[in-house]
Amino acid sequence: MTPPSGRRVRHPRAQHQFLARTCSITGVGSYVPHRVLRNADLEKMVDTTDEWITTRTGIKERRLAAEHECTSDLATEAARRALQHAGVSPEAVDLIIVCTITPDMPFPATACLVQARLGATRAAAFDLEAACSGFLYGLEVGQQFVVSRTCETVLVIGAEKLSSIIDWKDRNTCVLFGDGAGAVVLQHRPHSHGLLTTVMGADGTKADALCMPGGGSRHPATPESVAARLHYLRMDGRETFKNAVTAMHQAAREALERCGLGIEDIRCIIPHQANRRIIDAVAERLGARPEQVFVNLDRYGNTSAASVVIALDEAVRSGRIQRGDLVLLVAFGAGLTWAAAIVEW
Repeated sequence: MTPPSGRRVRHPRAQHQFLARTCSITGVGSYVPHRVLRNADLEKMVDTTDEWITTRTGIKERRLAAEHECTSDLATEAARRALQHAGVSPEAVDLIIVCTITPDMPFPATACLVQARLGATRAAAFDLEAACSGFLYGLEVGQQFVVSRTCETVLVIGAEKLSSIIDWKDRNTCVLFGDGAGAVVLQHRPHSHGLLTTVMGADGTKADALCMPGGGSRHPATPESVAARLHYLRMDGRETFKNAVTAMHQAAREALERCGLGIEDIRCIIPHQANRRIIDAVAERLGARPEQVFVNLDRYGNTSAASVVIALDEAVRSGRIQRGDLVLLVAFGAGLTWAAAIVEW
């Protein structure tokens, strides 16, 4: 994908100057539910073992929302924490983008529900759906509003209650996913490069590899669609794994090349937390050192659009990322979609 005219921003190390108003992440926050579902608990639910799950995925536990919690609840709490970190009041937010595949309902947008709960009375609001790549898609969309001066403050949220669409009888998928939310505040910060570049892509010919067939206009809810279990997530694991490694590696490489950077220039790599073998394969192809890669998959599982931003928040709060560091974010999801971004923190 070619950046919009005037937006090709290269890092000063490559002896280039940024050409447009920049967009920085000025605040980050996350929220995960309190309930912990461990592999030992899953052993009592389906035919699986802790050893099988850990060996094939790297996941030890995941968080599940309570029955009364919905995606907007998770998103609102993450947003509050991001706004607090940025020192920004809800009334100052101009736009809210919620990236999710598990909205509270088909409409209105979950972002509108979050806007009301935050008291962000000035903000426009909409949802964005790109599955596990959603947060990085939302990051690029949000920064366009900032660099164009349409908005001063944009809130981008990745939030999922995946437990609501998981088939708890399918041992191949129910062990993988968890619930959670993360959010960032986007603003122009003087004398900072902020978001350097974003690479996005999609291949709709492989849409069936990871999908939820029911609930839309193709298979609306009927007694027959429910009986056929069409309203649960379905995944071709082998096809997804193969495409994820290739797409994430290529997107990350393209992002580095656009900025004139090598992998050695990156302080922290935050990949989508889907599978430890995918993360390791992408890191190896990039030539990354193990200490460059941030992983929290073992504690949260795959939280789809929330994955990268939850990990980003934890990396910042643990001191893994400091002001001025270069951070590589990379993700892959249903669609099939993929994205990578490089941020100067």
